[in-house]
Amino acid sequence: MSLYTKNNTKKVRIQEDREKHPRAILRNLRIAPRKMRILANMVRGKKVEDAISLLTFTPKYGARVLIKLIKSALYNAENREGNAMSSEDLVIKTIFVDQGPTMKWRRPRARGRAFRINKKTSHVTVIVSDSAE
Repeated sequence: MSLYTKNNTKKVRIQEDREKHPRAILRNLRIAPRKMRILANMVRGKKVEDAISLLTFTPKYGARVLIKLIKSALYNAENREGNAMSSEDLVIKTIFVDQGPTMKWRRPRARGRAFRINKKTSHVTVIVSDSAE
């Protein structure tokens, strides 16, 4: 029997990446995770410079937010104690979007009814590493 179960291996691998590589985390972003995952899939595995230039010309609100987050991870890598990394060699190793807390609203409707509106939030994590790895 292996040390990790099938469902737990991804979580353990991501936790190991967080400890080894520089990262940036954005919590409680007021964009639905479904919309942010489209952008995250576009830049996953690309060089940091290529990802920023691709997102610059993407006409979605989440692209601007993701550019700031990638730049934050880039600056974290450059200012890291011990082994500082150069910006030309960095690649987006891992990027994922989790669902954050949902804000629930009531919308008045006809004949005294009320419909619920769910305002979803996202937690976005970007992990960068050297392209040599």
